[in-house]
Amino acid sequence: MKAERFHRIDRLIYYGFVILISQSKYALSKSTGTTIKGLALLEPIFVLCLADWQWDRLDGNQSLKKMYKSVDSFRAIVQETDPVSRVTENFGKRMATLEMEEFKTSGDSTMYERFWQQMGDKTTAVIPGWQYVSYFLDVTNICWFLEPEFAKAVTRLHELVGNAITEGRHIVVGTGSTQLYQAALYALSPPDASEPMTMVSAAPFYSSYPLMTDFLKSGLYKWAGDAHKFTQNKPYIELVTSPNNPDGFTRKPVVNRKEGILVHDLAYYWPQYTLITSPADHDLMLFTVSKSSGHAGARIVGLSLKTKNGAKEVQTFFDNSYILMEKRWKQLRAAVEKSQLFSVPNLSTVRCNFSGRHFETQPAFAWLKCEGEIEDCGIFLRSHHILTRGGEHFRVSQKYVGISMLARDKMFDLFTKRVLEIQK
Repeated sequence: MKAERFHRIDRLIYYGFVILISQSKYALSKSTGTTIKGLALLEPIFVLCLADWQWDRLDGNQSLKKMYKSVDSFRAIVQETDPVSRVTENFGKRMATLEMEEFKTSGDSTMYERFWQQMGDKTTAVIPGWQYVSYFLDVTNICWFLEPEFAKAVTRLHELVGNAITEGRHIVVGTGSTQLYQAALYALSPPDASEPMTMVSAAPFYSSYPLMTDFLKSGLYKWAGDAHKFTQNKPYIELVTSPNNPDGFTRKPVVNRKEGILVHDLAYYWPQYTLITSPADHDLMLFTVSKSSGHAGARIVGLSLKTKNGAKEVQTFFDNSYILMEKRWKQLRAAVEKSQLFSVPNLSTVRCNFSGRHFETQPAFAWLKCEGEIEDCGIFLRSHHILTRGGEHFRVSQKYVGISMLARDKMFDLFTKRVLEIQK
């Protein structure tokens, strides 16, 4: 691609459904001298948000057209293969399966539902019928389809919580983190390389990384697995998830070579889950709305409060969420200790700058290990009517399983009750 097609950028924040970008060049690889600039990142986002009249903008690039056409196919395949969506003959049995599958794998933040119901009209937003009649919400922005008020809400939220530097960034929105993840891989992979860019992450890693990376079968990048095992002397992209999904530990880069690019996935760097010790300031960072406020189904959302004291209301939300997570972790640890068959990690305890509390990290996922002679923890728990995601999905031992801590109260109580019922 010709350099004149690109704007200059330096730093990017992935906000799950949002990318924040600043304004000077970003060097992909010191060894090759390759430079990737702003529009390289925006190209696939435009592809994914393309209106029919923009089709010619692809300039005959068949790979981009293929990527654009693959979006609906990806959604269809996910819906078709997702066990949560399978219909069983007995409706009652199907509903029970749905509940347990939700608890098992999705990280669906239904725990927050009750809080938002109690807030009532304080968080009701009214959209005038005339507001979104144009494709162009802000013609002065490189992301012309971004709602300006949402951009302000993102900045205010990060400033209040203190978990990310936003100054000097542009915001680019998409309809899901998978969409923007694909866009980033496209942007950061040199188009004229002799082989695909290598993607790695330290195990245990987020189980969807391999699927998202290889789904489009792009010739630009490919999944290569555990960063601990990466020994090749060539350009790579390392995904650093911190706090890590699934085990909750704070992570740093593993490979640490000059040929590499780092993408920091900070989806759970929020004060109900972990200690906010400083604002994150990496080159590429990912956050998600679904894990900060729980609004996963909206696909993109900004917190809108009718009260003038919005900061106080946000503080109330995070305090409420912290208390709920604290209660759940105490409940799970008590059940694990009593059973004497399982263990969960002991995580760091320091002061959180946002809340002023000293507390142990309380992740959105429980990383449960079956002790003793139990070799496959997932199968063992399934025999006790507890559905989990086994360690093999995270590229580690089957003695481990990942379990969401964000289900509705009824489901979480049922989970801990069943753990308590398992005895040596």
